[in-house]
Parts: sequence; structure tokens; C-alpha cells
Amino acid sequence: MDLKDLNNTRDFTAQMDPKDVTDNKVMAVLAYLSWLILIPIFLAKESKFARFHVNQAIILVVASFLTSIIAGIVTSILWPLALVFWLISLCFFALMILGIINAAQGKAKELPIFGKFRILK
Repeated sequence: MDLKDLNNTRDFTAQMDPKDVTDNKVMAVLAYLSWLILIPIFLAKESKFARFHVNQAIILVVASFLTSIIAGIVTSILWPLALVFWLISLCFFALMILGIINAAQGKAKELPIFGKFRILK
């Protein structure tokens, strides 16, 4: 896979109601901001657009959390690998920013690597 193809992910924007997208952009952005994910979970549960971004954010949070646990274990034994896990955490941050940009632009585009997974229907 070429690096420039990494962000060539599925785009579901055409399947979204334009009014739903316009009305729930802020909710979709909030999904990527830590505990603020609870706001769109409870206040925009009928929004297909907001739920799409909530799902993307949940996958990202779960993957980041699991990576942090693994990093804690591995770096306590092999501390030089801390740099590797720091770089991985930067990748998670970049994916979060990409999700925020997509949500703010009204796009329902999967995040690279993790976007194809679904927790919410």
C-alpha cells in the first residue's frame, strides 16, 4: 500500500441526508474530543451522520487505549521502545484531527486503518 493511498477510504457522505449533516456537524466534531463523545451519543442518537462519527471516534479511542496498555507493559521491560509507542500515539492524534476535519467539512469518510470497523449500527 502506498502512503498516499492511506487516506483513500470509503466515503459515505452521499448516503447522508444533507440536512442531517448540516444540523449535526458540531455533534460529529464533539465525538472526537475525549469525554465530549457522550454529548452526541445522547443528544444526536437519531442522526446518522453524528453516529457515523461517534463510531469512528469510539474505534479510535479503543485502539488508542489498548495501545497504551501494551505500551505500558512493553516499555516497562524494554524502555527504548518508548519512542516507537510515542510515534504510534502521534498517529492516533493525527487520525483524530483527520476525523475532526472530515466532520467539520460534512464528510462521512472512514478514517484510515480503523474506519472500516463498526461498533454502532
